[in-house]
Parts: sequence; structure tokens; C-alpha cells
Amino acid sequence: MAPKTKKNIAILSITLGSGGAEKVISLLLKELRKDYNVTLVLFHNTIHFPIPDGVTTKILSDNPPDRAFYLKFIDTFRYIIKYYRFVKRNEIDISISFLAFPNLINGIVSTFNKKVKTIISERGFPSDNVTSKLSFYISKLFYPVFYNRCTKLFSNSVHINNDLRDNFRVKIPMEVIYNPIELPEQTIDPSSLNTKTETLKAITAGTLNKRKNQIMIIRAIQNSSLDYNFTILGGGDLRDYLSEEIVKANLENSVNLVGRVKNVNEHLLSSQCFVLCSFTEGFPNALLEAMAIGLPCISSNCLSGPLELLNENEDISINDGEFYIGKYGLLVNNDDHIGLSKAMDYFHQNPQEREKYSKLSLERATQYNLENIYSKFKRFIES
Repeated sequence: MAPKTKKNIAILSITLGSGGAEKVISLLLKELRKDYNVTLVLFHNTIHFPIPDGVTTKILSDNPPDRAFYLKFIDTFRYIIKYYRFVKRNEIDISISFLAFPNLINGIVSTFNKKVKTIISERGFPSDNVTSKLSFYISKLFYPVFYNRCTKLFSNSVHINNDLRDNFRVKIPMEVIYNPIELPEQTIDPSSLNTKTETLKAITAGTLNKRKNQIMIIRAIQNSSLDYNFTILGGGDLRDYLSEEIVKANLENSVNLVGRVKNVNEHLLSSQCFVLCSFTEGFPNALLEAMAIGLPCISSNCLSGPLELLNENEDISINDGEFYIGKYGLLVNNDDHIGLSKAMDYFHQNPQEREKYSKLSLERATQYNLENIYSKFKRFIES
């Protein structure tokens, strides 16, 4: 057998759907394929993002992801066996998994195959990322067992790593590698935002669910005496509820539920301010993408990500009903619509501040470009 010129890497994920972790995978694949023989291994054949040429794809199951619980339980053992055999048969040198379930399988593979380097990635704040008490206790039981059998771990926030260490007894080496971004070709001219306007055009993007907390925006606009044209991008279970609340607040001419769109950047480019109001995040891609476009940004100071992006993770204290002027954007307390209303009014009434923070957003986003993040990622997996 001829010697390998490149190491063999497997990237393990449930799908390559439209989530934040999947987007990170799709971007890293573009660079990984240049340095390694890469196989993307998916549990299910759900593919939203393009897979670059030169990347091999392996689908472990033809079954749909929404099967009955007992069938999913049986599938778990099949995935473990199939992935273990795949890693061994294809002489995988480095197995990298994203999200909790693939991470647990990577830990099991590491137990029986000592030759492979297993690297796991946690993408959400673990203590807030469980859907029930049962799943929380399962996490508390299995994370220490199987995560600690892997070689190392990376996440996209120092707060995630601290949570894993403090609350889930994860002891393997951990590092923070932030989400990469491809900088857009077209961005906002900051000087164009330094004009007085009767109506401020603001925007947010995200799944319409409780965690993203878009109702906070509706309440903030209702609290303000200024005029807004606010666009909410995204679909989800709370669309009808939010529509009803918009009508109740008489904001039909102020708040627009646009739904899911493919041309997100076009909507961002026509806006003057971006707002994130989540209760919790892993690392907010939507916030970073808005900054890369050049929008001045406001965010809830939730765990994790916004403080790191907007204030270089320096601790702050925000009084109820107020906001904090950070290094790269404004921050408000979780679920504080009064503070959000004041922060939005601040950008509304101070166009020079919109220009200033537009420039700062563009500056900050360059630190997360794909080339910079990939170089850190490659050093991490090779060390």
C-alpha cells in the first residue's frame, strides 16, 4: 500500500441541515479538503448547504430523522456500529464530531479504537441546551463518561467550556474556536447611516421560537414613541402567536413577519440596525453576519456569544430598563424590553452613532473570517 500523502479526516454530524453548526461544517470543509482526505459522515440524508468538490459523503441511514422514540433508540446502536466500522475500515486518523449525540458516538468509538484522534465540538450552552429534565440527567450522566474519552474538545464560547467543566465534569483539554464567516462582497457604507430619519429600519433573523424571544422586539417598539419599520426574518412555531401580538399592539405597519428567505443579506443591506433578543445562544451567527454587512447591532447579554462579540467578553453590569454601550455594539439584559426600547431609540436618535458602530461592526467581523478561523482550527486538530 502506497503511503498516505494526507491524513484521513471524518466529520460526523446528524445532518447538514440549515442550523448554525451545519453552516460551520460547510465552511470548514472548504479549507479542510485542501489539507486532508475528508469524508462527511451524516446520520440522515438531509443536506442544505453545498458540499465542496473533493469531499466524500457517507450516509449512515435511509431512515427519516423523525421516527418513533423506540426506533431512534435502536438506530443509535446501528450508528455506533456503522461508524466504528467506517473509521476502522477507512483508516481514519482524526474523527471530528459536532453536537451532543455525534459527540457521544465519537466517545464510544474512542473507547474501542485507540488509534484514532477523536475531537468533539459543543455548539450550544449545555445547561440550557436540554429539552427536558430527563435529557438533562442523561447529559449529566453520559457527558463525563464519553466526552472524557475523547482527545480534546472545542466550542465557540468560553462560557460553554466553563459550563462543561463546572457542571458536566468534562476534563479533557478544551479550546475556544469561534465560528468562521465568509465576508460578503457587498457591505453597507457606514456614512450612509449618518442621516436623520423619521422611521428607523431595523431587522432580526432567527427561528420563531421561545428561545429567540422575538416578542421582546414587539414590546420594545410598543414602548417607544418613535417610528420603526422592523423586519423579522425566519419561520417557526410562534409565527401565529407573534402575528396576533402585533395586531393587539396595533403595530401592523411597524413590524413585518417576512418568514424564511434565502436572500438574507439583501434584507440586511437595506436595514439600519440589527437586533438579537435571544434568551440563550451557542454562538450567534446571525449577529456576526449582520456585523459583517456593516449593521450597528443591539443584543441581549445572553449566554453565550454576544458579550464576546460586542465587548470582547469583558464583564458588564446593566441596570434593569437600561442598556450598555459596548466596544462593538449595544447590550441589554435578557427579556428587558424597556432596555431594548431605549437602545433602539438611541440608534434612532443618534445617526452619528449608527455610523460609528457600522464601522466597528465591519472591523470586528474581519477577525472571524474563514481564513483566520481555519488556521486556528488546523493548529488545534494537529496539536
